[in-house]
Amino acid sequence: MSGPEELRNNGVVKNVGEAREALTGTPQEEFATGERSTRNRVARSILDHGPSTVAELAGRLGLTQAAVRRHLDALVADDVVEAREQRVYGTRTRGRPAKVFALTDCGRDAFDQSYDKLAADALRWIAEHEGGPGAVSAFARARIAAQARAYREAIERVTPEKRAEALAKALSADGYAATARSAPVGEQLCQHHCPVAHVAEQYPQLCEAETEIFAELLGTHVQRLATIAHGDGVCTTFIPKISTDAPASTAGRNPA
Repeated sequence: MSGPEELRNNGVVKNVGEAREALTGTPQEEFATGERSTRNRVARSILDHGPSTVAELAGRLGLTQAAVRRHLDALVADDVVEAREQRVYGTRTRGRPAKVFALTDCGRDAFDQSYDKLAADALRWIAEHEGGPGAVSAFARARIAAQARAYREAIERVTPEKRAEALAKALSADGYAATARSAPVGEQLCQHHCPVAHVAEQYPQLCEAETEIFAELLGTHVQRLATIAHGDGVCTTFIPKISTDAPASTAGRNPA
């Protein structure tokens, strides 16, 4: 049984290695053309802003749409990005949904050389020796509580109307590439990158604890609409319009 497993793991390592090569420009002669550098900017823009259309990428990067398409074709061939139908929240407008480009798992791994296996092994040990899923939940809450001290300080410096924006900036400083944008009767907090996404696939307690702390920090009920760990392009949290006298409430959970 070890043979197929080893082959499968080797395939993953090979794909991630190819993705890193596509982004970093190895072999050395690729640097002379500047193609790899621009290609890396395209992929990085998708990482920072989430699934993007050709027009959005061209506007952000100051490139022609033709140039963006050329780089995207290369990134798709290298399994760094993939094309998908744009996800629409709320009422869908007429016409065909726009095509967006999102990072693949290999593309994310090319940016984030993480210790996913070590983290997953540690959580598995906690679950087996320290009390099961409840112990993992306790760890997840303690982890995000310590991380949230800086988030709390950022939120306390602004008015209630600016809390989501302040939280997004604080999350971005921790590598989550977060943004806050207006939505019907509230706001959406979007995290375009998740450093622990692969571990959260196995242990959703990490996402649940994060959602709970968002509700506590913002002083209102929040609802997780999508997560990278569930295969979505962006972690999206809905924040209803915050009332200055609204007490904190429990957090909504990802319906997935």
